[in-house]
Amino acid sequence: MTRDSAIPRSDAALIALRRILRATEQYERDLAQAVGLTPAKLRVLQILAARDDRTATPTLLAAQMGVSQATVTALVDQLDKLGLTQRQRSSTDRRQLHVILTDSGATALAEAPDALQQHFVTGFHALQDWEQAMLVAALERVAAMLNAQGIDASPVLTLGEIGRPRP
Repeated sequence: MTRDSAIPRSDAALIALRRILRATEQYERDLAQAVGLTPAKLRVLQILAARDDRTATPTLLAAQMGVSQATVTALVDQLDKLGLTQRQRSSTDRRQLHVILTDSGATALAEAPDALQQHFVTGFHALQDWEQAMLVAALERVAAMLNAQGIDASPVLTLGEIGRPRP
């Protein structure tokens, strides 16, 4: 037990982890209710919107999101069905495909609540360099304690697999 609290530190750590999971769940519910998107689909729209021409190749999307091209293909398939993106062959290289943000996609993005990871990134960047390093080390240690260090993950706060639609 800690000197300042009746709660053992291990319980305090588990409570903090549970709060993170619950915040992620709540954000996913809020996002789905607001615009019918998952955090991963929202991230695709954000990447496209940040580009001058509102387009990107699936390869660029996969690299920026830290996921496989197959995952991006599944996400874009779903976004295309919703009318939020569309695919177009390059006029200069017919082998190359571009994903384009539609006006409906830009509207959905504007109406979406702020991404949970953006709140984290803002707070993280406000920390001193040594605090950032300490936090990364602590989180990596927690992942190792949960035998999760080998799990493939991207920097999108979501609970499920990001390339698969939920039932």
